[in-house]
Amino acid sequence: MHRSALLLAGLLLAAPLAAQQVPDHIAAAVAAPERNAKDRERDARDKPAELLAFAAVEPGMKVADVFGGGGYWSELIQNAVGASGAVTLLNNPGYWNFAREDLKGRFADGRMAAIRKRVAESCDLGLGREQYDLILMFMAYHDIHWVDESEGWPAIDTNRFLDQLHAALKPGGRLLIVDNAAAASAGKSAVGSLHRIEESFARQDIESRGFALEKSWDGYRNPGDDHSRLVFDPAVRGKTDRFTHLYRKK
Repeated sequence: MHRSALLLAGLLLAAPLAAQQVPDHIAAAVAAPERNAKDRERDARDKPAELLAFAAVEPGMKVADVFGGGGYWSELIQNAVGASGAVTLLNNPGYWNFAREDLKGRFADGRMAAIRKRVAESCDLGLGREQYDLILMFMAYHDIHWVDESEGWPAIDTNRFLDQLHAALKPGGRLLIVDNAAAASAGKSAVGSLHRIEESFARQDIESRGFALEKSWDGYRNPGDDHSRLVFDPAVRGKTDRFTHLYRKK
């Protein structure tokens, strides 16, 4: 066979091989028939099968979805970890108020009853010690650096917040962070105006509290986003450049 034909055959095989990298239990969690239409529409943007595979979510794991809002990820993860696992959906009062209607719909009539729902102030998350295999903050980490008293969002002691996450993880447990990237050298200065945070700042901040970056994923990167727009701007909404970091507790 000519070399060009071999290359073509390899390319044709690449797509199904990549698809097989998503474990069956994660594929089944995403395909669960009870998931609602709004969540399924969101899947195209947020690539849940790929992210959960990247984070190595397994049956039996105990996971906390911190500032998880309406519970999109909590439901997916509960489906993936199964009856032998457990999921805590944790919101502070601000997130709970914002997601109230979504939460009502998701948990109506005893639906997804296995998910533990908790509302707590950021200074006392109540996650306990060495309870979780994985903690997720999806598009929420930047909010611990945000301050807006007029909107009911007081300043958060970020060191204390991250220390609580560290304490809540089992030895070797992992912290998964996905957030909107800000411009280089922006630090946390774009949090209030653009809802973005600089990737290198995030890494330094998180690693300073006893975590080590294990790996990153480029599945949400968008080189067409120049980091200058508010994330809710129609030009970039739903397609911002996002960084994805998986940290391990040291």
